[in-house]
Amino acid sequence: MAKRDYYEVLGIAKDADLAAIKKAYRKTAIKYHPDKNPDDQGAEEKFKEAAEAYEVLSDQDKRARYDRFGHAGVSGNGGFSGGGMTMDDIMEQFSDIFGGGPFDTFFGGSTGRSRRGGGSRGSNLRIKVSLTLEEIAKGATKKIKVKKQVKCKTCGGSGAKDSGSVSSCNTCGGSGYVRQVRNTFLGQMQTTTACPSCGGSGQMITAKCGDCKGDGRVYDDQLIEIEIPAGVEEGMQLSMRGHGNTGQNGGPAGDLLINIQEKPHDHLKRDGANVIFDLYLNFADAALGTSVEVPTIDGKVKIKIPAGTQSGKIFRLKGKGLPVVQSYQHGDQLIHVSVWTPKKLSASEKELLEKMRGMTNFDPQPGKSDKGFFEKMKDYFNS
Repeated sequence: MAKRDYYEVLGIAKDADLAAIKKAYRKTAIKYHPDKNPDDQGAEEKFKEAAEAYEVLSDQDKRARYDRFGHAGVSGNGGFSGGGMTMDDIMEQFSDIFGGGPFDTFFGGSTGRSRRGGGSRGSNLRIKVSLTLEEIAKGATKKIKVKKQVKCKTCGGSGAKDSGSVSSCNTCGGSGYVRQVRNTFLGQMQTTTACPSCGGSGQMITAKCGDCKGDGRVYDDQLIEIEIPAGVEEGMQLSMRGHGNTGQNGGPAGDLLINIQEKPHDHLKRDGANVIFDLYLNFADAALGTSVEVPTIDGKVKIKIPAGTQSGKIFRLKGKGLPVVQSYQHGDQLIHVSVWTPKKLSASEKELLEKMRGMTNFDPQPGKSDKGFFEKMKDYFNS
């Protein structure tokens, strides 16, 4: 089923500011929160839909990409952040929106913890990936070495020296979470929060592992393969869920966030999905016409320059630009013509140009025939 427009989901105008977006999200979240609508799958889906809309529209860069490309610019196959959010993702990412008041009850007042107990979520990692224009045109697979927190092999992630150094938590009885009942303006709400004594692990450590010092994680270099879709742009951010730092005490891993950078091309410039090449012609070639080779992303191609081509003329090579990310659309290559004027002239060249300047029709006169000028040039060279 096609996704609804994010502005429609939150019921706001397209020029809404951040305060209006946040207010609309809070209102929608209260209305469709699963704790208020038990066993209502439709309400939970709308709650997730609202969170997804807020994640995009509250971020200046994501919102700009969404306004330009729609859903294709911010969601995709394992790539851009947005789709496929779980309830835990929402609670972890938007606790600042729900901080205080009844929202604390909904989300257990805990950031970075699972609502059903368990360890803390690992932190996100950010890396930059530089791409050539050719790689952007076709998409690329990059293998990047990342230094990240991984599960300690010595203790298996428990943080304990040995099995005898671990005991069940007395506060939660080993479950990793505690239940509370609070009174809110919506009525009594039963919530589940991570145990404050064991941090959600359900265990207490009496002697720590010597390698990880009780953390359960150590730093290691890992080689990660990243699939980058065709058509990405400078500043776009891709997200690989679960490829960040490993969570503590069995908590979920964070995400790997990939920021896209474009390497400058020797000859071509990018303008959205279009590619631009500046072609410089001398006066003779522009006046008489010629054929020239121009570079494209796929290699050189020969184009015909008609006689009488003016400076500022733009030739279009259909489909020779870049693909639009997550779309079937494709840009063009635009060739901007500039008639080149030499800066240094020999004495004979100056003499020739002085005679040309005095000829009829050498100066631009719209609507007047160029025949007189070329006839005089012919007479000059034959004399």
